Amino acid sequence: MNNPNHTGLLAGTSIELMRPIPTHREWRFALFDFDGTLSLIREGWFEIMSSMFVDELATCRTEETREELAELTRRFITDLTGKQTIYQMMRLAEEVRKRGGHPQDALEYKHAYHQRLMDHVGSRRDGLRDGSIDPQELLVPGSVEILEQLRRRDVTLYLASGTDLNYVLEETELLGLSHYFGTHIYGALDDFANFSKQQVIHQMLDDHKIDGSQLLGFGDGYVEIENVKHAGGFAVAVATAESQLGGVVDPWKRQRLLEVGADIVIPDFQEAGRLCELIWNAD
Repeated sequence: MNNPNHTGLLAGTSIELMRPIPTHREWRFALFDFDGTLSLIREGWFEIMSSMFVDELATCRTEETREELAELTRRFITDLTGKQTIYQMMRLAEEVRKRGGHPQDALEYKHAYHQRLMDHVGSRRDGLRDGSIDPQELLVPGSVEILEQLRRRDVTLYLASGTDLNYVLEETELLGLSHYFGTHIYGALDDFANFSKQQVIHQMLDDHKIDGSQLLGFGDGYVEIENVKHAGGFAVAVATAESQLGGVVDPWKRQRLLEVGADIVIPDFQEAGRLCELIWNAD
């Protein structure tokens, strides 16, 4: 289990090691994505965004079928997952314009998407507020355990999400996770140039005068895995099948995250203890 040179699915676990774990490293910081990595409040967001995009592109009346438009939107939504939502809306506007249409402003698209999404997830948020829903029901399995494991190892935790900051702050509180991250919770801003996950990583490294070799990253999106790897960190892909929980890897997520260099693939955090043993005992 602790052999850092072993790769592949580790016997008796759902932990898939893609390359040897670096040895003799002092893991001091961990960056987490939020939606789909820790939180399931917004499960279903992808389908809602894609449906909205297909509806909008269909108004251009090209010869493309709805199925073709759905495949197009699937690709570019995925490529931009992890970045601020506004970037997906900017791409929608670009695609409408390419088809001879007259797009709305990207911020208007974002507000329309948020309204559709809130219609879908509002009952979940309400249930967390009034106590009728246990936060554990809307957490990726093992989320609290991985945060506890890391905190016991004196790892400083950061959270960075492409979702708007006001929602991230509210939903981390509703899920009982705020105290793990303290002031290190970041999210999208209307002034989108002033936030990115890459900026959070660079600021973290600058503030603490370290390099990326002391950074762990956990995420289910293309962007955060790529950013962590570019910084020199070690990236754990959380390829959760959000609609089919219980240790199931989403093969499509897995493939996309491997393409940007994920070092480990897991379906969730139910084996958090074994995962941390593996990483910390690689020396």
